[in-house]
Amino acid sequence: MSNKRLVAYFSASGMTASAAKKLASVAQADLFEIKPEVPYTQVDLNWMDKNARSTIEMQDRASRPAIREKLETMNQYDVVFVGFPIWWYVAPTIINTFLESYDMSGKTIVPFATSGGSGFGETVERLKTSCSSSVVWKDGKLLNGRVTDEALKSWIETLNI
Repeated sequence: MSNKRLVAYFSASGMTASAAKKLASVAQADLFEIKPEVPYTQVDLNWMDKNARSTIEMQDRASRPAIREKLETMNQYDVVFVGFPIWWYVAPTIINTFLESYDMSGKTIVPFATSGGSGFGETVERLKTSCSSSVVWKDGKLLNGRVTDEALKSWIETLNI
């Protein structure tokens, strides 16, 4: 196996993008931004508003927001780091859209997230339903605040990827 790595991420406010770029550099991975077909506005992201787009999507587990572009070279990656902000204690449903857009069979998926306060909760369990059973899931990590290159290197080493 070539063990080619990809860091794919969705970022609504820029925090996850920052963590993803740093991780891609340390992991010597390619970088791909998961962009919604319809970008999220601040109004869409107001989690206190029951009628906000993000609230409506997160209340419907079947919600699959469309993605603007597909990565045509997904088949060349063995390890896919998937990054996202934690919304309502889980990954935004656009991450399910991303995972379901490709044949992830035989790949290793490593989730990472940014969060204002909550942990992974049921995130991985919910994401697993969007992939084949042959996917190997590694322990995810919250990359909040100032994450050092050394901390990222240490985490990557523990993954044995």
